[in-house]
Amino acid sequence: MKQDKETKNKLLISAKEEFIEKGYLKASLRNICKNAGVTTGALYFFFQDKEDLFDAVVSKAVNGIWQIMQSHFQDESDMAEEGTLLLFPKKDTQEDFDTAGMVIHHMYLYREDVLLLLTKSQGTKYENIADRFIETAEKHYRKMADVMQKAYPDKKMDDRFVHWLAHEQIDAFIYMITHIEDEKEAVQFISQTIAYMMAGWYGLFLGNSPGAGQTIDLANLQTQ
Repeated sequence: MKQDKETKNKLLISAKEEFIEKGYLKASLRNICKNAGVTTGALYFFFQDKEDLFDAVVSKAVNGIWQIMQSHFQDESDMAEEGTLLLFPKKDTQEDFDTAGMVIHHMYLYREDVLLLLTKSQGTKYENIADRFIETAEKHYRKMADVMQKAYPDKKMDDRFVHWLAHEQIDAFIYMITHIEDEKEAVQFISQTIAYMMAGWYGLFLGNSPGAGQTIDLANLQTQ
């Protein structure tokens, strides 16, 4: 059993290096086995194929982020049902920052794996992973916007804006992990992002931010 565990671990380490260097499509199972010092038969004892091997390399990274995200969205859904989502500041604003901190820590703990997912996963089920996270966030924000609109029926947030909002959130974390190497700097960056987005979200509905309730006067522009 110990030998099997060591062999599997060698394969995972070798595979990660190969995937990082060449990407999924150009990665060679033969090279992975050679660098791990095992036979091709040993690889197929543990993994069905190359994609199964790739999945084993990145699964901890993606599943951890997914679980934190889903847990946070469920908490916000519960707050929506309680009516506390309508308050600003929210009953537990700190929870948003704590959740972001958990995501950041997990992403930097598995930074190489996350970058692999984002940049070298073409040809796998993960190649559109960012879009899948955006889609999940979009569905959640649509639900939250609907809750806010029931309380403030004169304030509308259309689907295109909700889609953009979800994009902005996920893009912020992608920018962070691809451009910021230090986790402490990443925390500062995302803290600013959350504060900005939270103020904007409630400002749109409650009208307590500059420009809230104003719109572009297209008719006036056309006459100038």
